[in-house]
Order: sequence, then structure tokens, then C-alpha cells
Amino acid sequence: MPYWRCCHEYEATCFHHPLACLYILVGIVGFAFHFKELVTRQPDAVMIELTELLALVGGVFMLRAQNWARWLALAWVVFHVIVSLFHPVSELAMHLVLCVVITWVLFRPEGQRYFRNSVRDPV
Repeated sequence: MPYWRCCHEYEATCFHHPLACLYILVGIVGFAFHFKELVTRQPDAVMIELTELLALVGGVFMLRAQNWARWLALAWVVFHVIVSLFHPVSELAMHLVLCVVITWVLFRPEGQRYFRNSVRDPV
């Protein structure tokens, strides 16, 4: 079945599943990348690793259509926008664009229905 047809028939999952998988990937890769900082007891290493774990948790539970997970995913990217205020403008711009796109995916009408139906699989 072509991808565009899949998106048409299952529009809610068409955008949410790849986004959830991206959060899982970012969480795993980020955790592994920053793990050496944790081992060498760098300042803020624990907080960095916690943010990576939050991305992982948000992605896993977005796949399970848990409404709170989309709010966690949004908070995660907004946090990165705030942190980017203290970095180069290009980094801030990238995080702002990501924040807008992620917000659009998570809170469009299809997303509302996708996460509203999470009662079917409570955690």
C-alpha cells in the first residue's frame, strides 16, 4: 500500500508514529552520547540525561496514544527553545521551527482524536 494512501486512511497515526519514533531515537542517542559526561561527573550531566530519558518516555507513550505524553513531548521541545535562547540564533531558529511543527502535529484535529482514544489502552 502506498505511503500516501496509508496517511489518508490512518491520518492520525501517519504523523504521530514517526514523531514518537523520532523522540525515542533522540532519547536513546542523546542518552548514549551524553553518558560519558555522566560517568566523568560533569556539571549538569544528570539533568541532561534526565531530559534525554524524558524524550524516550514521551515517545514510547505517544505510541500508546497517551494524552499526557504529547504534553510531555511539547514541554520537552519548549524547554529546548528556552535553553536555545542562550545559544547562537541559528540554534534558536531551528528549535523554534521544530516546536511549531511538533505542536502542529500533536494538536491538529486528527491528533486530538488519536490521543482522546487513549482510554482504550490505559496505563
